[in-house]
Amino acid sequence: MSIFLLPTFLISTIEKMMNSFWWGHGGPNNRGIHWMSWEKLSMHKNHGGMGFKDLTAFNLAMLGKQGWIFLTEPDSLVSRIYKAQYFPSQSYLTSNLGHNPSYVWRSILKARFIVNGGARWCIGTCSSISILNESWLLNGGHIDGNIIGANFVRGFSVSSLMNTSSKGWNQEVIQQVFSSDIADSILRTPLLDQVREDNLIWKAAKNGLYSVKSAYRLCMEQLVDVSHLQGPVYSSGIWRLKMPPKIKNLIWRSVVGACLPVFGFKIKECNLPQIV
Repeated sequence: MSIFLLPTFLISTIEKMMNSFWWGHGGPNNRGIHWMSWEKLSMHKNHGGMGFKDLTAFNLAMLGKQGWIFLTEPDSLVSRIYKAQYFPSQSYLTSNLGHNPSYVWRSILKARFIVNGGARWCIGTCSSISILNESWLLNGGHIDGNIIGANFVRGFSVSSLMNTSSKGWNQEVIQQVFSSDIADSILRTPLLDQVREDNLIWKAAKNGLYSVKSAYRLCMEQLVDVSHLQGPVYSSGIWRLKMPPKIKNLIWRSVVGACLPVFGFKIKECNLPQIV
């Protein structure tokens, strides 16, 4: 999964096996009743799910680590090989699929949206980062190259917006060139004196380093819209109750609306906010 994008059919088969195991079955011919979709079960417990891994997102998070290596370790052997083959004059974030690409390169390129969504530049003293379409603003934001007036700064680097005497923003120039909201975002972006060269950091982790865990969380919480799958927020309190796990599981099923067969009847939903 760290170098190949698994086929959809294979991932679906594995997830069905996990789903069947979770809901249980009474024999070889009885697969049990699946009271909730796998997509909802894959939500974090804080959002009403059970926290099972979404294998597609997890696969992409693992592939994204290879793309991160291309960006942060350009002198490594694998980075040099792939750069020479697929993006000799570009970077991984701006590269194209190319002619007759290998399946490994196709797979790693599929995860680019995760790397692009979590990467952020830490600005150096003489920054060579392009002003447009690069994630250098606070919290990883960027200035779209299609905004009004983008042609005035196209081809310029971030250093052209900084003071020449000290490491700080040239407020007068920024406010003249950009709209008030963009100018405010630029001025709120910190410039650290100890950072001498431009460094790419991973904003989803406190240490600034890419990890599959943080990339998966970023994908599920920010990069993919799963709001329609999230259950009641108060259901997360169930797991902090001091009682046997099977009882907590029973309460969770009631709260999130997972049907419960009891004495021949089906309980559709039983909200218990006063308990949790």
